[in-house]
Amino acid sequence: MEFAEGAPCWADATLPDVEAGKRFYGDLFGWTFDEGAGAEYGYYTHAYSDGRNVAALAPGREGSPPTGWTVHFAARDAEALARTACDAGGHLVVEPLSIGPFGTLALAADPEGTVFGLWQAGTLTGFEAQGEPATFHRAELHARDKAAVTPFYASVLGPAAARLGISAAADGAPARFLPHFGVTDCEAATDTATRLGGHVRKPPFDTPHGRVAHLTDDQGAAFAVVQG
Repeated sequence: MEFAEGAPCWADATLPDVEAGKRFYGDLFGWTFDEGAGAEYGYYTHAYSDGRNVAALAPGREGSPPTGWTVHFAARDAEALARTACDAGGHLVVEPLSIGPFGTLALAADPEGTVFGLWQAGTLTGFEAQGEPATFHRAELHARDKAAVTPFYASVLGPAAARLGISAAADGAPARFLPHFGVTDCEAATDTATRLGGHVRKPPFDTPHGRVAHLTDDQGAAFAVVQG
């Protein structure tokens, strides 16, 4: 699958306990997982839906993002796009780094400090499926100051920024990206997440994109499920 410059192309969760994450997301979405890469690649573990690569889980370590989901955006040239992010008022968390044959990764932060990834594809282009149940649907940014960050993303993501949902973060909530994953029944998925030890941040509600619930997993990583 090919991704336009600036389009969301990948999502991964940094978790204190990857094995617990595999149990949670395996039960919630039916994902299966590989054995995880070795130490050279930070024990990165890919998730699959019907045999297609749809996300990944990674153990938290020094220098990695805090517990939570990171959304990555496609870059033809990660170094050039990283410079654009800095010129637009953001900063780099991780300088562009070659990940073997898989691609080149940079982690940037917007003017509010929200971290996101830039991914220059190698053998890993990104999602092998999206827009279906148990796969990524869309990225939504919850910002403290929408007016301040909208021009930043327009500069960094280009025309793809028009498809990025930006809304105001709830009072007291951190600014962050909220990846949305598809489900066939929003209420049932919410109940399952709760049974598995997750929490409901916002119970199911209707949106132009479908019925949505905002959740956290049993380790505190925030995400959303969408039916529609």
